[in-house]
Amino acid sequence: MALELTTVADDEAVIFDGPRPIPLNGLNPDTRYTHVGIEFRTLPRPPGERLATIATVNDLHFGETECGRLDIPGLDIGPVLSSEPGADPYPDVMNRGAVAEMAALSPDAVIAKGDLTDASRPEEMAAFRAHYGEAFGERLWWVRGNHDTALPKAGPQLVDLPGVSLALVDTAVGGLPSGRLDRDQLNWLDQVGADADRPVLVFGHHHCWKPGSRSRPDTYFGLHPDDSEALVQVIARRPALVGYFAGHTHRNRVRRFPETGNVPWVEVACVKDFPGTWAEYRVFEGGILQVSHRIATPDALAWSERCRSMVFGYYTTYALGQLSDRCFPVVNGG
Repeated sequence: MALELTTVADDEAVIFDGPRPIPLNGLNPDTRYTHVGIEFRTLPRPPGERLATIATVNDLHFGETECGRLDIPGLDIGPVLSSEPGADPYPDVMNRGAVAEMAALSPDAVIAKGDLTDASRPEEMAAFRAHYGEAFGERLWWVRGNHDTALPKAGPQLVDLPGVSLALVDTAVGGLPSGRLDRDQLNWLDQVGADADRPVLVFGHHHCWKPGSRSRPDTYFGLHPDDSEALVQVIARRPALVGYFAGHTHRNRVRRFPETGNVPWVEVACVKDFPGTWAEYRVFEGGILQVSHRIATPDALAWSERCRSMVFGYYTTYALGQLSDRCFPVVNGG
């Protein structure tokens, strides 16, 4: 198996040799390195003091028992994977690893961007609260995903931290895998952007439809095209809204639209399977970095390595994405 460079920050990098992580710490910012034959450059560190740290997760799927099954009639792409008999359920394994790694940072806020549960069952939400609520308490904020629609609506919400604000919108719609963003939330976000005295990161579960796409289906898997266009318009006219961060697709991807210039429209891979992801946002006086992490606890790696085989083996490429989809400046320092 080829070596994989999964994480590059301003002071660290992580290379994986199969299930074996090779962490590189104490690196210099904006510096080229070569290790085990892999060349990379650390991210430039934004100027000024580091003000805050945010950790995020999405697509936790507490209660799920089968991984890789798509609810599409007539489509069998296999394989479908389950935990071994007697083993801890894989959502518990993956989320336990994510919580332990995020807690080590002592983050100022933790954001869970939806699909907390498999089917909104009370015991699944109880498992989410047991893992994340007990670890992070009042620092934990969450919104619903399409698997959570029996739960009460959980947005909009605004979290103010030193140097940054976090705007959470609820895009879930009962009975649909796709998402909507109603006029009230759009107006709220518009006002947040107008009033902001610091950069605002916007978080929701569903990813945005690309404006101008030839196809404009009402059943678009992400955020409905009408609502996507409205969200793009809000972010285009409010420079304080510096990025939109979603889950839902179980992959790492960053897009930029002409209407919003260098604003990143981000999808972050899921916790529950390969590569097993949580994301960190490092807030400095002069900029913000996204740093994606692969969950590296031994039991989590054993499970996520099994998940490489999904979608006839294509899942590894799809879910991991490019390094620039995982680790990048959200706001460039000046």
